[in-house]
Amino acid sequence: MKIIFPRTASIKENIENDKIDIIKAVVKGIFVTIKGISLPKYSQLIKIYITTRKGARRTVFLVNMKDGDKFFLFYRSKNDEIGKNISVKNPKFKNELVKYLLMLEKDVDDNNLDIYTL
Repeated sequence: MKIIFPRTASIKENIENDKIDIIKAVVKGIFVTIKGISLPKYSQLIKIYITTRKGARRTVFLVNMKDGDKFFLFYRSKNDEIGKNISVKNPKFKNELVKYLLMLEKDVDDNNLDIYTL
């Protein structure tokens, strides 16, 4: 399994100091699957709850169901407009999801990724 951080999303979500905490949370394997839109074939979204020194956070990954690789998308406070309701029923999340999926696609095409193999 690989945990893949697209650099554009990593910068936008300001995760550099929290990357290790995010990786540890992913490795635990405790997550909730969530619905998404415009997802690539053979993929799904997962939401992971994380508690940090900064408070409760939510992170969202796109999972490739063929190989289990996980692509980082979001890292938000539970009090953020998106973090408090990570659902396609939330128009703000829905709009950001489409934007972040396009950013992910571009970063993959440009090999603009930080990859951690576990």
